[in-house]
Order: sequence, then C-alpha cells, then structure tokens
Amino acid sequence: MKLIDCIESQAARLAQAGLFFGHGTTNAFDEAAWLVLWRLELPLDALDDHEQRELNGAEVAAIAALIDERIRTRKPAAYLTGEAWLQGVPFTVDPRVIVPRSLIAECLADATIDPWLSEQTHTVLDLCTGNGSLAVLAAMAWPEVQVTGADLSDDALAVAHINIARHGLADRIQLAQGDGLHAVTGQTFDLILCNPPYVNAEAMAALPPEYLAEPQLALSGNAAGGHDGMDFIRPLLQQAAAHMNPGAVLVLEIGHERDFFEAAFPHLDVVWLPTSAGDDQVLLVTRDALTAPGALPGPA
Repeated sequence: MKLIDCIESQAARLAQAGLFFGHGTTNAFDEAAWLVLWRLELPLDALDDHEQRELNGAEVAAIAALIDERIRTRKPAAYLTGEAWLQGVPFTVDPRVIVPRSLIAECLADATIDPWLSEQTHTVLDLCTGNGSLAVLAAMAWPEVQVTGADLSDDALAVAHINIARHGLADRIQLAQGDGLHAVTGQTFDLILCNPPYVNAEAMAALPPEYLAEPQLALSGNAAGGHDGMDFIRPLLQQAAAHMNPGAVLVLEIGHERDFFEAAFPHLDVVWLPTSAGDDQVLLVTRDALTAPGALPGPA
C-alpha cells in the first residue's frame, strides 16, 4: 500500500467514526496525514515527498493501531503524538495541559499588538500559561523582553518548563504558580497576555469528548459557580491595573463569549483585534481604560 492510499483509507475511518477535529487540524484527511507521518517518523510537511512510498505490513499495522486509539479514546491527536504546533513552533503536550491553540499567537506573529508597545516595554506576563506556548512565542517575538508565565496548575507548569528548555529560553522566561494574579503578587508588567478559562456553562455541557479529555480547569469559566464563563475574568479585570505599569495593555482571549463579556462589562472601552476566527474573540484593553471611572462594575 502506498502512503497516500493509507492516509486516505485512515481518513475515511476517522470520518466515519464521527470524531471532532479542532486541536491542530480541521478535517479527517489532515488528521490522518498528521498521525500517519508521525507514526512513520517522517516530517509533517513532507507528504508530497513521500506520498508514493510503499508501506510494509508492519508499518500499516502500526498506523492502524494508532488510528484505532484515536477513535477508541477520542483523545486529541496531540496527546497521542506528544506534540502540537502553534504558529509553526513545536510544543510538547500531554493530558496535563490543553492543546495549544490560542488566537493570541496570531496577534504575536502578525505584530498586531506592537502598535500599543514602546521602547519601554520590557516585562510581559503570560497569565494562564498552560504549556508555556504563548510565553515562548512572546519571547521569540520580542527578544528584548523578560517573560513570566503564571498558572494555577503545577502540572501545567511542569510541561511549561519542558517547552521553555526545549526552545532555550530559560534565561528569559520564569514561571510562577498561583491563582490568577496572586501568582505575581507585588509585580507589575508592561504587557499582560491571558488566554483564561472562559467557556460558558451551556457550551461546556455540549463539548465533544476531545475537549473533555483536556483539563477542565483550563476551559470552564464557571469555577466560582457562574454560568456565563466570566468567573475568572471578573476578578482579573478588577485586579489587573494594579499589576500594570503606566501605558501597559492587557490582551485577553474570550473566544465565542463576546455577548457574555459585554453583558458583564458594558462600560469598558476595549479594542477588538483581528484573528483568523473573526474580529470578536481577542480584545485589548489599556490600563487607562481599566481605571476610568465607571469602567468596571463593583468588585465581585
């Protein structure tokens, strides 16, 4: 069997199984290509070079077993391969962290945030850092800054340590453990990046198994008993200005929760940043906007 025929047959199996694709691929063929190339230890961007390669029986069997595991467990493919890519950069992942897919990565790569920065931008906080991917991408985007990655989960920070070492950035990225901004008590920053848990309760109840395989702590925005996904974001915005230097900005991902966000913060002046998923999923807010009279509701 040729490699390309193997991919097509395995893609048909994935499609027939009714899997969800959204952790690095968007369709059955791309997911099958990823898993087949990974199992054969071939570069993931080298399909055209190897598509006519003849596979032996052992290779076909190993591929089928991997596809069987994907179908049986409904785990994201990244958990099976131990790796995910964000803006072309590889990251180690496992079930201790969600699969990196933050749209903030696009804003870093496209320099969308840069107009709000200056020569005085020296310190960056990646809050809810997870596997450390945004911290790494920020350090790569701005070689002159120091980055702090903070997270509540010790397990996530252990994976972040791996990725920081993998990319040789231990001298520029430090990690801190704690609940929200309590992880960096007494510290201030020129830029805060945050991809927090924000999924509302109704959406959480409807998530496919692939998402349920991820740490729910990093997804559900209802940990304090709310329903609108804003439980983490409310105290964050109340406390953020105290951790921001003059002229600092906060970049916040809220996914599909704009309606809930605007209902919770109707008087807050924000800038919506363009992404491939739309212009209403990542926002930027300045320190001045956070401290404007009446911008925020009373403390939660």
